[in-house]
Amino acid sequence: MKHFYSLTVFCIFFTISGVSQTETYFTSGGEMIFSFANIDDNGSSESSIMRWAPCFNVQSMVNADLNKHFGLFSGLAVRNVGYIYGKYKVYNFDRSMQADGNYTTYKKKFRSYNLAIPLGIKFGNLEKMFFYAGYEVELPFLYKEKTFENGDKINKITGWFSNRMNMFQHGFLVGIQFPYGMNLKFKYYLSNFHNQDYTDNNGFKPYENLTANIFYFSLSSYLFKNLDYSPGKPQDKKL
Repeated sequence: MKHFYSLTVFCIFFTISGVSQTETYFTSGGEMIFSFANIDDNGSSESSIMRWAPCFNVQSMVNADLNKHFGLFSGLAVRNVGYIYGKYKVYNFDRSMQADGNYTTYKKKFRSYNLAIPLGIKFGNLEKMFFYAGYEVELPFLYKEKTFENGDKINKITGWFSNRMNMFQHGFLVGIQFPYGMNLKFKYYLSNFHNQDYTDNNGFKPYENLTANIFYFSLSSYLFKNLDYSPGKPQDKKL
């Protein structure tokens, strides 16, 4: 996958360098995330609770518009991603350390801060409204997990580069850039949020049979909007 990504980036920027009319410029914007998850818990399909993350989501893009209707983009982002699960089960064990079939249900909030690199295309009227699609890889660097019982927080776990979750997160994204700067995006993670092989200090694997594929909708402003553009005006942010 790494070799494929590197080859793709090389081919795109090689193409860009050979197109004399390409306009290149930087853009940036925040992101307000509304996330959910497709959950498989011990073979049972479960639902998540919507998680709202309005803070600490920043993105910076480098845009390469080959013409007025087609362009490419890549960049760098820091993103607050996670989900809320209201039926997390902790099973009881007998003296032989075998699950006896009984369990206690807790509410869990999982999240991580990720460093992300997107790669995608834009198509439509790039000066007004257009669509975009792409692929994004993310490196989680700050993990947090909270446990609630009857509405009260009873435990919190945090850690840098925690092996409680998969350290390679990736997925596809699609979106639409509206005139005047507003942006709507949808992203689906192909990777499981949790590291199912993680073993805690007691020898248990808390995520062994838990699969969670996060997906979210997000709102942002001026993500792809070139604020220095106007007809006939030189591009101050050309690369």
